[in-house]
Amino acid sequence: MRSTVYWIFAAGLELAAWGGATTAQAQQTTLRGTVADSATGRPLSGVHVRVLNHAGGTTADELGHFQLGTLPAGTYTVRAGGLGYATRNQTVTLLAGQPATVALRLPTAPLALAEVTVAQPRDPNQTLAVISHIDKLLRPVNSAQDLLPLVPGLVIAQHAGGGKAEQIFIRGFDVDHGTDFNVSIDGLPVNMVSHAHGQGYADFHFVIPETVDQLRVYKGPYTARFGDFATAGAGEFTTKTRLEQSQVKVELGQFATRRAVALVNLLPVNGHLLGTGPENAYVAAEYSFTNAYFDAKQHFRRFNGLAKYTGQLSDRTSLMLLASRFNSRWDASGQVPERAIREGLISRFGSIDPTEGGSTGRTNATAVLTTDLPHAAVLRQQVYYSRYDFNLFSNFTFFLRNPVDGDQIRQTDGRHIYGYTGTYERSFQLGSRTLRTTAGLGTRLDDIDVALRNSVRRTVTDTIVTGRVYEQNLNGYLDATLSLTDRLTLNAALRADYFRFRFREDRVDSLSGRAGKARVSPKLNLYYDVTPAVQLFVRSGFGFHSNDARAVVTNPAGNVLPRAIGYEVGSTFKPVPALVVNTALWALHLQDELVYVGDEGVVESAGRTRRYGLDVAARYQLTRSLFADVDLNFNHGRLVGEPRTANRIPLAPTFTSVGGLTLRRPGGLSASLRYRHIDSRPANEDNSVRARGYFLLDAVVSYTRRRFQVGATVENLLNVAWNQAQFDTTTRLRNEAVPVQELHFTPGTPFYAKLNASVLF
Repeated sequence: MRSTVYWIFAAGLELAAWGGATTAQAQQTTLRGTVADSATGRPLSGVHVRVLNHAGGTTADELGHFQLGTLPAGTYTVRAGGLGYATRNQTVTLLAGQPATVALRLPTAPLALAEVTVAQPRDPNQTLAVISHIDKLLRPVNSAQDLLPLVPGLVIAQHAGGGKAEQIFIRGFDVDHGTDFNVSIDGLPVNMVSHAHGQGYADFHFVIPETVDQLRVYKGPYTARFGDFATAGAGEFTTKTRLEQSQVKVELGQFATRRAVALVNLLPVNGHLLGTGPENAYVAAEYSFTNAYFDAKQHFRRFNGLAKYTGQLSDRTSLMLLASRFNSRWDASGQVPERAIREGLISRFGSIDPTEGGSTGRTNATAVLTTDLPHAAVLRQQVYYSRYDFNLFSNFTFFLRNPVDGDQIRQTDGRHIYGYTGTYERSFQLGSRTLRTTAGLGTRLDDIDVALRNSVRRTVTDTIVTGRVYEQNLNGYLDATLSLTDRLTLNAALRADYFRFRFREDRVDSLSGRAGKARVSPKLNLYYDVTPAVQLFVRSGFGFHSNDARAVVTNPAGNVLPRAIGYEVGSTFKPVPALVVNTALWALHLQDELVYVGDEGVVESAGRTRRYGLDVAARYQLTRSLFADVDLNFNHGRLVGEPRTANRIPLAPTFTSVGGLTLRRPGGLSASLRYRHIDSRPANEDNSVRARGYFLLDAVVSYTRRRFQVGATVENLLNVAWNQAQFDTTTRLRNEAVPVQELHFTPGTPFYAKLNASVLF
């Protein structure tokens, strides 16, 4: 409480001082630059850059670019440094009215958390920037399923074979496959609107994990750049602009697991293809196969391909081109009822309907053109296209509706996605202060063929619903960040979205139609640097998630764009030089929690909900080579307006934690022992059925030299019997006279070991 009073008092003094400051200033000029690895020339993102003896600073973006705003004419010392790189100073002289640039080159150095600066990143709303940057260097990533859990506090579960999108848990939400968490990669949206298997469906398996370079995390609805699905938060992934080395990697593991990856640079250092400035181009490919640990072999196979070019076409223009292809096919064992195992009908890894499974594919193409304009403005424009296919056979209720042939269904989704995003960034001088503004404009159009059919052993018997969805989102926003004082920063934004829905059912007696809906979402955030080692923040904002277009058209009176209202107070601080801590006390109110029931093709409303919680993330360097990390997430959520005996939010986690120890030796040896935990929680509204929690240990070890790398991974080191996805479901087995309601689950991975070896060139 005392620290809060001090903050408010100090902020008041700073505001008073700013209000009385004179606006008579010397003519100012802009300082911009780039940061790169001194050995490879690779752009460095996340590096902190500041001017000595001046408050504030910034971080380099994914291309290594930074802008330090405007300064009076004179001579300055610019300092840059980051994790894994030595700090370097460079002197620069600024002339009045003449923009200046500086190129900084940093040599590698041992990791030292004492060098981490707790300061505002380039985007002040990225309050987890420091934590994410540390995790990028320390946390091992072994598969595409390891990418989303890089978000602090996010836990995943799989429940229909390895080719299907994971179920996501974050901030007290079971967001299903993405209804309340926005995911993107290189500006390409991952979430699917009006998807055959659930609203916001986010299949991230088209990403090759070895190509991912950076993750930016935004929790809560506080950032104007994100609209639909960004209620609990958003995760922005970016792939590498250049490979440090080309690589061929092979993995072999239990359950007939095998994987091969190749990443190859196409241009030599200082090579040229389209422009006269620095250019980089590479290709990557991945093939995976496994039978998994189920009694029925899963025959899972996946192929990924990627090509990316990034280049400086001129002094003022850069271009990024990316194309990728993904396809996957698998068999699945589905969810199993506890009674079937208890009665000995199947083993824990058995199945009631072994003919479940599916296939999916995605083709992406995108281009980003970034142009430096007069007055230190930057125009960024992106166009993208995706072709997506999805085919899934599932059986959630076994023989409940059809006691002879079973209740298997087939869900299909084929779509084209077209999109454009443009931003215009410019800084203005307001007296002695700098106002940084971003104006954004975008649109996304989904053209979808979607269907739900009954099937028997993957043979379609009849159609439940099929039709065509056209859904377009038009959006624009204005985001402004003002340094009110040397310590206090204000960020305010306003976002507007308009959705057009159209659904045309193929049947003659269809309920086809059109609808439109707009949503305005204001944001207001404050950041205060108490000391160079302590930053406080207060954030608030409105957000939303959209409803399925079929539900919107067939029920115009329903909730089309349910609003979310969020607010939080927190801090990023370093109590000692080697310890970085981020905390946030938050609350989130949702106007309507929507649940898509895929086996019936309808959207159910759970009504209003409210959640609040506490997030704690800590990163600590124990010795020169040993690091510890822990994420603790406490969540409390309830349905609003329901009696206390029936107001639980099904499957909403109340406590999750992830952490571990990581060893990084200078000679190339690295190892990590990691745990993840989620507690038991209600599986239905009255808490009569509970999803079971678990605690798991994983281990990773690798040895890297200049030309090769070898390693091993063990999942579920203690061979714990644990449940992944869990649901309270009413089902009937073949010989049962009446249905039974109980917990159904997908069994988690048992002890699982795999080896890998890479050649680097």
